[in-house]
Amino acid sequence: MGYEVVFPSERVERAFQKILSKIPSAYQAAIVTAVRSLTTNPRPEGKRTKKLAGQLIVSQFTAQYRLRIGPYRLLYDIDEQRKKVLLLKLAKRDEHTSTMAKPSITDRY
Repeated sequence: MGYEVVFPSERVERAFQKILSKIPSAYQAAIVTAVRSLTTNPRPEGKRTKKLAGQLIVSQFTAQYRLRIGPYRLLYDIDEQRKKVLLLKLAKRDEHTSTMAKPSITDRY
């Protein structure tokens, strides 16, 4: 049995759709294809998918995986018991990395 791809909340879905609507159509198609492929294989092999180390909290949910689609990153979680893939965030790589906490110079000493 395959997985169902869902959003954990309406707010997350609206944010995802808003970002998707602003992306060039070629990447939109690639993102939609990648999301559909998660229904059959939520953990694709290769360099495009990475299991995240630690906890990355996105909209009160924990992202376990990152999928690279060109310059965009899709953060998601997998609920094995319910066979669901929870889409948490779609962002351009620059935006994705800038929203993560980065240590400041004072944190190093």
